[in-house]
Amino acid sequence: MAEELDLIAEFRTDTGKGSSRRLRRAGKVPAIIYGGGREPRALTFDHNALLKAAEEESFFSSILNVKVGDNVRASILKDIQVHPAKRQILHVDLQRVVEDEEIRMHVPIHYINEETCKGVKAGGTVQKTRTEVEISCFPRFLPEYLSVDIADLELDDILHLSDIKLPEGVEIIELVSEPPHDEPIISVHVLRAAAEPEEVEEAAEEEKAKDVGEAEGKED
Repeated sequence: MAEELDLIAEFRTDTGKGSSRRLRRAGKVPAIIYGGGREPRALTFDHNALLKAAEEESFFSSILNVKVGDNVRASILKDIQVHPAKRQILHVDLQRVVEDEEIRMHVPIHYINEETCKGVKAGGTVQKTRTEVEISCFPRFLPEYLSVDIADLELDDILHLSDIKLPEGVEIIELVSEPPHDEPIISVHVLRAAAEPEEVEEAAEEEKAKDVGEAEGKED
């Protein structure tokens, strides 16, 4: 099950772009928390504290206990906006969670035993087509990540979403949708070397010369 992380926040009453800019200049991050049958509330977080928390992978797939004074509200991260060039968080969206209501969450996939994979030992290369997956579960069953063991994966083997061993109470959204989408997540193949540009040009010239020779033969 995913760990729980504590975040200290403050309520804010002023909103809008101007207010958000002032907060960022003061080292704060504007945020909003919604859901759980209650009205949305505008919050602020200390930027450095939030940035440190966001450096951990678990931040994106854990229950976040948002503390405002004496009040604590369990929530999950729904969106985070970051500056395209700076190491800066611009805005955060949080969703309140209720113990008896299912939540949908993207969690990472951890592939283990890649170094001992049979296909890799036979000269293959691992190709990961999925590194995360959307799941549905009650908050108490939320996993920090899903683990996939690829030790027995042979050359040209492919694993799909349905091959992921799920913890209790967890469903993969794509597998329970109608129709289900059992997408590939990882495979092992021998990569073929691409032809050098010179080789491609020589082959093209040879083919062109061949076509010219055939055309001249027909004219004779």
